[in-house]
Amino acid sequence: MVNNNVKIPRCMSTQHPDNVNSPFFVNNAIIGGEDEIKEAYYAFSHLGCDEQMWDCEGKEVDSYVIKKLLTKYKSFFSEKTLGKDLNLTLRGPNPSVERAEAKVLLEALESIPRSFDAARLFYNDDIAPIFEVILPMTASSMEINNVYRYYSDIVVGKETKILTHGKTTIGDWIGEFKPKKINVIPLFEDIEHMLNAHDITRDYLQDKNLEYQRVFLARSDPALNYGLISAVLLNKVTLQRLYRLSEEINVEIYPIIGAGSSPFRGNLRPQNVENVLEEYPSVSTFTIQSAFKYDNPPEDVIKAINKLQKTRVKQPQEINEERCLEIINKYLIEYQKQVVNLAPVINDVARYVPSRRKRKLHIGLFGYSRNMEGIALPRAIKFTAALYSLGLPPEILGLNALNNDDFQFVSKVYVHFEKDLKDSLKYLNIESRFIPKELKEFLRDFPIYSEVDEVHKKITEKIQDIKNSEKVNLEEYILSAANIRKFLG
Repeated sequence: MVNNNVKIPRCMSTQHPDNVNSPFFVNNAIIGGEDEIKEAYYAFSHLGCDEQMWDCEGKEVDSYVIKKLLTKYKSFFSEKTLGKDLNLTLRGPNPSVERAEAKVLLEALESIPRSFDAARLFYNDDIAPIFEVILPMTASSMEINNVYRYYSDIVVGKETKILTHGKTTIGDWIGEFKPKKINVIPLFEDIEHMLNAHDITRDYLQDKNLEYQRVFLARSDPALNYGLISAVLLNKVTLQRLYRLSEEINVEIYPIIGAGSSPFRGNLRPQNVENVLEEYPSVSTFTIQSAFKYDNPPEDVIKAINKLQKTRVKQPQEINEERCLEIINKYLIEYQKQVVNLAPVINDVARYVPSRRKRKLHIGLFGYSRNMEGIALPRAIKFTAALYSLGLPPEILGLNALNNDDFQFVSKVYVHFEKDLKDSLKYLNIESRFIPKELKEFLRDFPIYSEVDEVHKKITEKIQDIKNSEKVNLEEYILSAANIRKFLG
């Protein structure tokens, strides 16, 4: 179901720090607060993105983003209206999980009417520049409702509250609070809640008369937690269930998928856009992360985004959910076992993976799984970078759990499985001492093969040979290898 009256963004520029190279508009390797204002403008004006995710966590975050964009880039935003032609979508912390950052969500919600006032002055019109908020790690309809109700009942609701000893309301004193309501976009990131995304969304929508609902599905964290194959199958099952829900309740549901440049995190690169569109035909919005934007020639980036913009959303592929879940459960056990054994070396190398943003990283989900209790791991980008730097692409972990029948099924459902594996196998160093023994034996007879990048292989050998005393060079080698791949992690 596609409602032609609603303009849903196709390409959401994000602030994921998976880039090797810095954009031309920053002075050093780390993108800071003011740089992110420039980045939003660049994504809109030059690259052709129609949405910018604005992360509300970390000390460098700027809550005056709308005012600054309109002031700094007057001529562009006079032609393109924020909230109508282009979206700026806030991503707040989830108070149920990120307790230390919980009140940041309230600050973000309080900033929405202020941004509305700034835009009204600029456009002389009542179009809300910010009207959607992403809630990460969503686990229940109550969590989504809390954000929705807090905004309408508290942020806007206080307008009618009478101040002490008088008849003056806050609205009389401060002015009207707009928009009156916002849309809350749940972001589902773990297996339990992705598989229940349709039920959680149904519960949330049951007492609301909404024209549409956007639902965000993670692609990186499921790969980190459950492995590449699980992440793809999980997304496919969830997309099918959301499509059926949309048909059942007659409300448009527009999925967003959070894909990055490495095959492990989605293989969404300018060179692979057509394959990703074929892999996820029912997805309405794709994330355009930092490596996509900054580790490729600008003309390739613009062309790829244009391709995404011109392609229409289709129905999801029909899949056998039961068989998908059977494979996920079988494969993730082996994947998690291998990750637990590799955790010390992953953590050791990840410390030398350079940061790319001046912001606090979000809490990760790894360790919430029963099999991984007590295992601390870096976030998905540094995790991926660490393993690639050792000549061990994370895409291969756990493959030895599956048999020929499993692979035949996976290849039918995960349409570009072979291509994604080939893209990662280019960076495999089969001699790496960190590859689990049973996996190494399995790979020797594995039918999918790729020509190894010898320069990358040599760098991974140097990284493996580094002694503690020489670790100063590690960051340089990690970046050299990443530069060949065109993504950090």
